[in-house]
Amino acid sequence: MTINPTDFTVELKKKSSPHILFTTEFNEHSSSEQFLLSMYDSVQASIFVVDVLENGDFCYVALNPTHEQWVGISSEDLRGKKPEDILSPIDAARVRQHYSDCVSFGKTISYEQCLQFQGVTTWWSTTLTPIRDANSKIYRLIGTSSNITPVKQVKQAKGMQAEREKLLAAIAQRLSESEELEIILQQTVKEIRQCLHCDRVLIYHIQPDNSGTIIAESTVAPSVKLLGKNFCDPGFSTQYKKRHGLGCIQIIEDIYGAGLDPCQIDFWSAWQVRANLVVPILLQQNLWGLLIAQHCHKPYGWTEIEVDLIKQLATQIGIAVHQAELYQQIQHLQSQLASQSQQHQAQLQQAQNFQTLLRCITEQIRDNRQATQVLQTTTQELAKLLELENCYIELYSDCCKVVSIAYEYKATLPPDKGSTKKIADFPEIYPTLLQKEHWQSVKIVPGWHPQLQLVTQLACPIFDDQGIVGNIWLIRPTQEMFDESQISLVQQVASECAIAIRQGQLYERTEAQIKELEQRERLKNEFLRILSQELRTPITSISLAVQTLESVLTPEGVLDIEIVPQLLQILHNECGRESKLINDLRKLTYLETQPDPPTLIAIDLQTWLPPIVESFRELTSCQRQELHLIIESGMPLLETDITDLEQIITELLNHTCKYTRAGQSITVAVNLTGDTVQLTFLNSGLEIPANDLSRIFEPFYHISKNDPWKYSGTGLELALVQKMVRNLGGSIDVKSADGQTTFIVQFPQVRA
Repeated sequence: MTINPTDFTVELKKKSSPHILFTTEFNEHSSSEQFLLSMYDSVQASIFVVDVLENGDFCYVALNPTHEQWVGISSEDLRGKKPEDILSPIDAARVRQHYSDCVSFGKTISYEQCLQFQGVTTWWSTTLTPIRDANSKIYRLIGTSSNITPVKQVKQAKGMQAEREKLLAAIAQRLSESEELEIILQQTVKEIRQCLHCDRVLIYHIQPDNSGTIIAESTVAPSVKLLGKNFCDPGFSTQYKKRHGLGCIQIIEDIYGAGLDPCQIDFWSAWQVRANLVVPILLQQNLWGLLIAQHCHKPYGWTEIEVDLIKQLATQIGIAVHQAELYQQIQHLQSQLASQSQQHQAQLQQAQNFQTLLRCITEQIRDNRQATQVLQTTTQELAKLLELENCYIELYSDCCKVVSIAYEYKATLPPDKGSTKKIADFPEIYPTLLQKEHWQSVKIVPGWHPQLQLVTQLACPIFDDQGIVGNIWLIRPTQEMFDESQISLVQQVASECAIAIRQGQLYERTEAQIKELEQRERLKNEFLRILSQELRTPITSISLAVQTLESVLTPEGVLDIEIVPQLLQILHNECGRESKLINDLRKLTYLETQPDPPTLIAIDLQTWLPPIVESFRELTSCQRQELHLIIESGMPLLETDITDLEQIITELLNHTCKYTRAGQSITVAVNLTGDTVQLTFLNSGLEIPANDLSRIFEPFYHISKNDPWKYSGTGLELALVQKMVRNLGGSIDVKSADGQTTFIVQFPQVRA
């Protein structure tokens, strides 16, 4: 409705009303304004009057009753106030702009605007008319307004309905196409922001610990980005659930006038937020997140239509999240099924490969008596089959105190074959293995590495009903543990290895026994050959002597009386030699069987030994040899068989004197070494070659560089000495170097 004051003339009526001042002011000007006054109280249109001050500012004069009802402000409360006194800063700025335009243009203007009075948002269609004084100066503005809020709401509702249907259809389309949840949410917040004409729309995902992350954002303020930020702020999760619950929404038209905590105001202002609308996103009645719409630079009155739209979209987002989670679960299940299928196929293939390996090992065990080839193939095939870095088989010693690597296959590292370990040094490993149980662990590879390197170790014991013989070790350069199926298959391989090892050991023992029997047979034949020769030699000498004696003894008398004593001496010597050979042979045979325990008597070597050694003094003097006896003082008594000990000392002295050249020395020494009595027989001037030294205790063996026929003897002396020393619980050894030879006899049993 447009009012032109020049078209009306009325008389001013004095009346007692709230508008007396306004009436008086009209009366002071032209009579053409009187008609406006008569309409002021009677028309149903909203009328307001604004004075234009000298400084160009504006202040309100009055409202008609209709306008008072719409805005909820009386004329008395309004009179003299400026736009900023009754409107928000933004609304006041807009109103001032319209007033300035009317004054500047100097004519009536019409416009639509949305204003908020006392928290109520109203749309107005306003016509603003300038009033001039006698000097044509605009001193007042008369405005008439119509409340068009219902029309606007209907229009906005239709627009919102269309946008809602469009948004819901878009979300449904994306859900049907099974797009990624991230894409769905990002596109949704973009479309919501465009629909609501707000500055920012966020989706905040809440974690179980009440922290959360902005997972989708659409904003017109690129300088302030919240996407991806993780925080637990005062207004999102904990405080939201405490203040509003799961099903409630939070509507803030202005953070500075909503009664928020200072920390919440600080938080929102830091992100340039003035108006905030928060709607929960529920997932199966649980708070999954929040859908947030924001105006950043000014307060904003959220309409019921906008709130309803956000609520519906939050519901759709919850459905999208639920569907996405179901889709992820399906994908995960499908992936698990595929993985399990692959694992099952891999396990089947691995089992088939193991069975092939077992058949191969079985065939090799059948075809090969020796275990070496079988076990070496086993380590190599296991390493390839299980992608191992190292695979080796270790065997226990007889006492199970030491293990040695016997068979090994390594992909890259140098081999450790032959290396040994003490069981006691690994108390965390071998007690379990000795109990015939497998052992598995992950350990750090020692040494310097840029990154930490870990290996997985598996050891399976190799055993059978006769006991445990070793372990098979598998090492691979990963943290992945060997599963039960792999362990079971390796245990089967270990059982086959036990068969191979036992068969190999049996074969080796059999071969050793065969070789020993062959050696014994060879030695027996050699012994019999030499024995027959040794026996024949004195008999031959006796026979020749007898024949010679017969030739010189005739019925007429003795032809050559001088030769008879020589022949009798030959007969005497050879008979004695034959008798000694037979006696030595009998005693050697006796000691090789199961002799009776020796008769032990305690003797004092300091008094017992010198007479025996002195008995060789005449012989050594005749052979121009030096004989020495050294006995350590304080020697304890020695329990021994004096007959055997005397024969041992006599035979060693005979042998030493026999092979010592003239001008050289012979030394017999007795000393105490720990709990052992040691007798040494040293002669200088003789060094025995190594090949002779190793065979010196063999029966009938003679040192090659010396003429055995030059000396008397049976050839059994040293062999007999070795047997007698061992029968007394002692040991004998011989060393030859630096031009001298030493026989060392040790008896461990010492008596006080």
